[in-house]
Amino acid sequence: MDVKTGFFYLFSVVLLFAAFRVVTARNPVHAVLYLMLAFSQASAVWFLLNAEFLAILLVLVYLGAVMVLFLFVVMMLDVNVDTLRKGFWNNFPLAATLGAIVALEMAAVLMSGFRLSQAPAILAASGGLPVSNSKALGILLYTEYLMPIQIAASILLVAMIAAIALTLRERKDSKAIDPSIQVRVRASDRLSVLKVPVTQTAPAPLAPEAAQESK
Repeated sequence: MDVKTGFFYLFSVVLLFAAFRVVTARNPVHAVLYLMLAFSQASAVWFLLNAEFLAILLVLVYLGAVMVLFLFVVMMLDVNVDTLRKGFWNNFPLAATLGAIVALEMAAVLMSGFRLSQAPAILAASGGLPVSNSKALGILLYTEYLMPIQIAASILLVAMIAAIALTLRERKDSKAIDPSIQVRVRASDRLSVLKVPVTQTAPAPLAPEAAQESK
């Protein structure tokens, strides 16, 4: 067994353990951390399979953005684990059936093998030199699929600008403060002294005899 095969088995074992702990962990934060470990091991396996584009995409998109967001959401929410586990055995038959179907489908795909009919075409186009799949994908996207890429980029740009415009629209119930107005503020603009007229005259002082009687 060579070094590459040894690393493959190592990453696969850790991946299976992490995936198992994602399902069995009682603490949701621990489950998210195990899921991040599973994604990192899957990325390493894809590196060994010469799928570096998918590996880097998994690290940047899922580990760097999605899973961090999940982790913050789970940590900020007060999740009652006991309440979530009440219906576990009621949903277990359906979950086991779906899991068995997914396992059978994966076994059928793995037993049928993979077709490498596209690999010779890539090698022939590159003059017989080995080309990484990232370079081949980039060449394909920006030659044959250049127009769809530009259309998708324009749609994403419009969506991003629309989201920013909706966020920055002026609302009546907003309590935002303009710093430029705060800098130019004057005391006379914030405080005004009003002379309030006397509406009730002060009572006349009582005579000494009346004061003693009131006591």
